[in-house]
Amino acid sequence: MRTVETLIIGGGVIGASIAYHLAERGCKNILVIERSGELGAGSTSRATGGFRCQFGTAANVRLSLLARAKLLRFKDELGVDSGYSPCGYLFLAHNERELEALRAAQRVQQAAGIREVEEVRSMEIQTINPALAMDSIIGGTFCSIDGFIRPMNILEGYARGAQERGVQFEFGVECQAFSLAKINEVTSKIERARTSLGEIALGRVINAAGAWAGRLAQQAGIEVPVFPLCRQVAVVREENLLPDEMPMTIFINDGFHFRVRDGRVLLLLPVDITPTHPFEIKVEDAWIEQVAARARRSVHPLAQITIDRKLSWAGLYEISPDKHALIGQAPGIENFYLANGSSGHGVMHAPAIGQLLAEIILDGAATMVDACAFRPSRFLEGRPNVSTEFL
Repeated sequence: MRTVETLIIGGGVIGASIAYHLAERGCKNILVIERSGELGAGSTSRATGGFRCQFGTAANVRLSLLARAKLLRFKDELGVDSGYSPCGYLFLAHNERELEALRAAQRVQQAAGIREVEEVRSMEIQTINPALAMDSIIGGTFCSIDGFIRPMNILEGYARGAQERGVQFEFGVECQAFSLAKINEVTSKIERARTSLGEIALGRVINAAGAWAGRLAQQAGIEVPVFPLCRQVAVVREENLLPDEMPMTIFINDGFHFRVRDGRVLLLLPVDITPTHPFEIKVEDAWIEQVAARARRSVHPLAQITIDRKLSWAGLYEISPDKHALIGQAPGIENFYLANGSSGHGVMHAPAIGQLLAEIILDGAATMVDACAFRPSRFLEGRPNVSTEFL
């Protein structure tokens, strides 16, 4: 039987980041298994590549600040350009209630160490993004250190860095079951994992299975409150309608947002769709019409757009009940660790999550950021984070 010290299940950007950070700390005999056939075939490649520090809780703000610090030195450390481009995020309000919600979030952000976030009014908004139809917009917030990243670059950087440090990646391998042993009345330990390529004896297991993390955890006999949610992206057919450096622009009343990537406008409008299978997600025709109509009436240069349905795509978020990640030891299993539930923020937070989980595993606690808000046990304790996130 094959033996590994650390088995990481999930070869997306979070799994690769964890593998790299553990190997960088000197861990040996690390295996990453991924059920898809190649690097980035899951959610990572379908991310739109946003990065922001404008969150509504101090925990997520600090996670972003740590991730940003790591992105700034990513090329020096790993030889790959992360694509971090601080073009900003512009959040828009249509009434005083929405504006006050943005102000409350701004106070949290500033208290957590962000000095670049500012409230903006109509004239400033028109300067930041002159493409907007301003009829009902009364204000918003803008942060100049928010912006964009290249998800696949980050994944490839961490995967290559991990491999150079001895980590093995195997694709087309699925975890099918775990064998557990009781330690005492309340704690167990995973001894073996059965995979599609055979059994593996192991020292520890890390669940980095993305949107399907909850299903994987059930194989270990525990409930992890993470579920998949489909998100769709419409790609405008016409090119160069807006500049690439335009900030991510978000309407908080319904979550409609848009950005430009490689000359094409990407349109997003959250509509909750729960998939039943990872390979059966698709862009719905009715949603295409809905988001296109929303864009035509809100953004002047998009008034006559058509949507390229072949280039449009759908992907999966891994949602937790409070929209905060679960980072740390799984309740009741001493060698089972979770890095799940990032709720749409996984790519941007992956550099920080990899470092924090490595610290928790090797040092007993995170040192760079207080990870208490991300402890997986918080839901059993009845103490979830109070979330005011807009996306």
